Amino acid sequence: MKITKDMLIGDVLDIDVGCAEYFFEIGMHCLGCPSARGESVEMACEVHGVDADELVEKLNADESVNGILCQLPLPKHLDENEACEALAPEKDVDGITRGSMASIYSGKGAGFAPCTAESCIEILKYNGIEMSGKRAVVIGRSLVIGKPVAMLLMANNATVTVCHSRTKDMPSVVREADIVIACLGRAEMITADYFAPGQTVLDVGINWSEEKNKLVGDVAFDEVEPIVDAITPVPGGVGSGTTAVLIRHVVEAAEKATA
Repeated sequence: MKITKDMLIGDVLDIDVGCAEYFFEIGMHCLGCPSARGESVEMACEVHGVDADELVEKLNADESVNGILCQLPLPKHLDENEACEALAPEKDVDGITRGSMASIYSGKGAGFAPCTAESCIEILKYNGIEMSGKRAVVIGRSLVIGKPVAMLLMANNATVTVCHSRTKDMPSVVREADIVIACLGRAEMITADYFAPGQTVLDVGINWSEEKNKLVGDVAFDEVEPIVDAITPVPGGVGSGTTAVLIRHVVEAAEKATA
């Protein structure tokens, strides 16, 4: 996230506690005090006789930071679009900026794909599930999962259909697929009547079920698992791969920065 002089010191430290050293340099030694955390960077600089723009430039140029993960949703007083677009694509390890998205769609550029979308592709590859020439259905069209995973599937030569709330007779469309990726965000909405034998199902959804008092996916696992060839569980499925992809992105970003 790009730091500005209007930001509260507490928010800056929450983003990266390592920034504390820069505040110490200008004479702020009480960063744990509520009053200090509630000051803006500009206010603190005025009190300590320091140029606020110079301090902000120093914070943003910190080369020890190679990857930045902007955890959404942000607090209501922060603008998500502004925060996301402040990230440089080469440090955007979860692929949320427009620059990163452009890299996915064009196949060129320095950006990373969203970790969860890439996790789906890696799971298919690891388990020897062929994508080339196969019919893949993505249920959901969000910028975070649906659209990028569709692009990644096409990059692997799958024939892709994206289903959404306006899709007519969705179960019949999904039953024709070889690969199904569910990323609708609604607990166990996708039931047995959507599926046919021989399919591979990746359930990206993670929802809390009040009825079952546990986390569940978008797919009704107990109904669907006996029908299909393979299905990822929730939890312990796509999410585990997402963590591994995120770590890989951070390492790759660090390697590129030091190349």
